[in-house]
Amino acid sequence: MSIDVQSQGRDRLESIRPGNAEAVSIAPGVWLREFAGKACGARAFSTGTAIFKTGATLPYHTHPISEAITILSGMARVEVEGRGYLLEPFDCIHVPADVAHQVANHSPNSELLALSAFASAEPIRNSARTDFEISERGLLNPSSNDPESIVRFSYAEVYELSPGTEFRDLFAGRFGSVGICGGYGRFLPAASLPCHVHDYDESITIIEGEAVCLVQGNRYHLRGCDTAVVPEGRPHRFLNHSSAPMAMVWVYAGSEPERTLVEPAYCDGTMAWPGRTAVR
Repeated sequence: MSIDVQSQGRDRLESIRPGNAEAVSIAPGVWLREFAGKACGARAFSTGTAIFKTGATLPYHTHPISEAITILSGMARVEVEGRGYLLEPFDCIHVPADVAHQVANHSPNSELLALSAFASAEPIRNSARTDFEISERGLLNPSSNDPESIVRFSYAEVYELSPGTEFRDLFAGRFGSVGICGGYGRFLPAASLPCHVHDYDESITIIEGEAVCLVQGNRYHLRGCDTAVVPEGRPHRFLNHSSAPMAMVWVYAGSEPERTLVEPAYCDGTMAWPGRTAVR
């Protein structure tokens, strides 16, 4: 299910993007699904998943804005100006604006699935030179002089936003990104986040289990990379009503995470949100 956003400002509606939406080919063996972006009314950021068949490579390119690449499954080899890194599930690499990089599926027998986030609703990909001197870094991290940064999932700080939840920040301004931040959240059965709002748009992709998403009185069931795109200032929350864990990758159109807690009734719709009313 997808909701068209037709209004401006804080009266924009959420958009629910299906995880199995049609994918477009961007290189041989590489297919892209867009979730957040201009097409659904998102502002200042975009997200989507890229599927790499075995042996597939997205050749060297640049973007004029920050990009963060989070591995969802498989193993990736990401080369940045010749520096080659291996990334495992939920490792994240941030590549600054105008820095040349390429992404390849490093596994000989399985697909690679990666979630990309950009600090623009209309990301541009430009071809780049390829004659870099190769330096294999493997599972090492960049040096302090390198423009790219990596957050390894196994070493990321774990924190709890509410009982039964586990969160890790994977990219943010403190790690080098500009205009975007994001991370991983896992919910045990019966766990939830309180009703809250942000001062920027958010994209939430469900990567494990099933989530209940409440947005100002609207209720959605998400799974299998289904993605909720929630505009700034719109009350929302996520709950795990299943008997198994649920996990998400969230992305904000801001350099550092922030949220303002509000009354639960604003999310379930039993209390009218004092802001402007969204229009379909």
